[in-house]
Amino acid sequence: MTTTATEDPQGRPGQDPQGRPAREPASTPGASGASGAALAVLPAVLTSALAWTDAHRTRFALPDDVLEPHTQVNATLKPLGELAQLGSTIRRTTAPGTPGHEVAGDLVAYAWEQVHEGALLLELLRAEPFAAYPYEIYAAFAGYGLRHEGFEALARPLTATRAWAHTEQHANRQLGLVNSERRVGVVTHTDAGGVLSRTWLGGLSEPWMFEGSSGYALTHTVFHLTDWGRMPDRVPKKIDGYLRTWLPAWADGCLESGQWDLTGELLAVAASLPGPAPVELLDAVWPVLADVQHPTGCVPETGVPAEDPSPDPYPFIDCYHSTLVTAFAAALSLRSLRQTDERAGKPTGETTPGRERHTP
Repeated sequence: MTTTATEDPQGRPGQDPQGRPAREPASTPGASGASGAALAVLPAVLTSALAWTDAHRTRFALPDDVLEPHTQVNATLKPLGELAQLGSTIRRTTAPGTPGHEVAGDLVAYAWEQVHEGALLLELLRAEPFAAYPYEIYAAFAGYGLRHEGFEALARPLTATRAWAHTEQHANRQLGLVNSERRVGVVTHTDAGGVLSRTWLGGLSEPWMFEGSSGYALTHTVFHLTDWGRMPDRVPKKIDGYLRTWLPAWADGCLESGQWDLTGELLAVAASLPGPAPVELLDAVWPVLADVQHPTGCVPETGVPAEDPSPDPYPFIDCYHSTLVTAFAAALSLRSLRQTDERAGKPTGETTPGRERHTP
């Protein structure tokens, strides 16, 4: 499934014939060299990705007409919600006083300002009481400790309706709603275990059936199950074993096809597993993704990495998510590897939860 090249047709070392960084198979133990290859690149990858995101924070700003029916949610509220979700996880995963910790906190604060400290989400919920996305975006903030009493006062009766409990959606999306309810602190509308069993991952699907859409469904199943990597022990033993067995092959396929965004999500999944970190996988894949990262810190979603030295080598829409995912996966991987070192008697950093703040 994997080919390794050391020189492209033009004689440039370190690339394959399609212009991708040369690599060894991710499934080969120790493929990237001695143990510690991931730790050697992760701090810089995290810092650089967050620096790019911070420098482009105004691109996440909501337009003045965000509440109008014609506004595209996927181009406005979705990126901001992802900034809040991944930024809050990075903040809670990194050690206080480190650059990544501080920048991530600033980005979450910026996102909270954009939704007017929850008031805008309340307006969205009033306008679309049948929609789940305002609640899910709010839950990203609530899980961090930023809350709006008015939003929750309206959400409580809405989430108790029959319509809410019977909203038709894919199983991994329903699992995301269950996790949002947990974050807000209400009774979940259904049992998470029953929903998990209906997902592609929960069914332990044949690994050779893995492709793009099932890959993203798989990664988000793990994110929702573990509250975005914060609770690895929620991963059942059978799923843990299944993922440890097949993640190397899937990551290898993503590297071979230049699927950098999905590669990052798979790395985040690997770092969200209970127990010791899958060190061989992280050591094999992280140096490759580090090579894909542009000097400015951004990472393309797919394709041959740009050699353009300009500050913006890719359109924002084509790199913001993969850059955030890279930072998110890097923070989780650092935590997982350091905890593994700690079990072996080596010191590691500490994390701190966000403060809870109520907004009337």
